[in-house]
Amino acid sequence: MMTEAPAAEHDAFLAEVDACLDEMRPYVHSHGGELNLVGWLPDEGRLRLQLAGACHGCPMSMVTMKLGIERIIQDRFPQVKYVEAIKVDDFEYPELGGD
Repeated sequence: MMTEAPAAEHDAFLAEVDACLDEMRPYVHSHGGELNLVGWLPDEGRLRLQLAGACHGCPMSMVTMKLGIERIIQDRFPQVKYVEAIKVDDFEYPELGGD
């Protein structure tokens, strides 16, 4: 069970990361895309992000993620060891009735 201090630190970290992503979102939006913070796995140092909208399926989206977003995030947040790109297809939507 998490105590309040680690939970507060976790939430504060995510708020800082999201504020950093807010600086990058106008660029992504200008290309018809969206940049979403999916999650943070502190034990692994893994930040999970999603490029959606027009970025979904765009061959340049991984270049944007690796050379732009990931580099900036890791420069500002040294505890982030990995930035994992989550694709729209990686999510399951049971409400759509798939087996």
